[in-house]
Amino acid sequence: MTTTRVPPAEITGLSGAVIKWAARKRLGAVPASLGVMWHNQRVLRSSMGLGGKIQKWDACDESLKTFAHMAVAALVGCSWCLDFNYFEAHNRNLDMDKAREVPRWRESDVFTQLERDVLAYAEAMSQTEPTVTDEMVDSLLKRLGPAALVELTSVIGFANLTTRSNVALGIGSDGFAAACGLKPLAEPTSHPRAV
Repeated sequence: MTTTRVPPAEITGLSGAVIKWAARKRLGAVPASLGVMWHNQRVLRSSMGLGGKIQKWDACDESLKTFAHMAVAALVGCSWCLDFNYFEAHNRNLDMDKAREVPRWRESDVFTQLERDVLAYAEAMSQTEPTVTDEMVDSLLKRLGPAALVELTSVIGFANLTTRSNVALGIGSDGFAAACGLKPLAEPTSHPRAV
């Protein structure tokens, strides 16, 4: 775990007790990120609300969305999102060999062509300026359909919001995956960093 750039606030009051209870129930611990975000509870509630709504979307395959979020996290360097999504992949019974390999997806042989195209799309969306091409979108549109592609794109956009915010605030991994005995994630290989 890293030291955050904004010191975590003490989470207090009735709503604080509810949030801590929910975090412990779902994650087994209260992440440091909650204390950081507690400084602006409206932002915290809005972020949690949006994240909760996004988890209910179902037009796109859950594995594709999770792996795409992890690809953004690996590219941007957000250890919190990598750890959390790896942990969530385990909880959702996704393919853990694939989840583990996302940080080095280009060199790994565990991914299907569709999964590779989704991971490339996630990285292309995460560059500044984005490097998404018409060919990428056309190919995914044909295989996923418009509803799933819109959902996937929005999930990747949300991943950029959370990963970049966490990195800027110095929010690092809370060790959720390690706490439940998962193998360590594969080490990222060199590839273009998001700028």
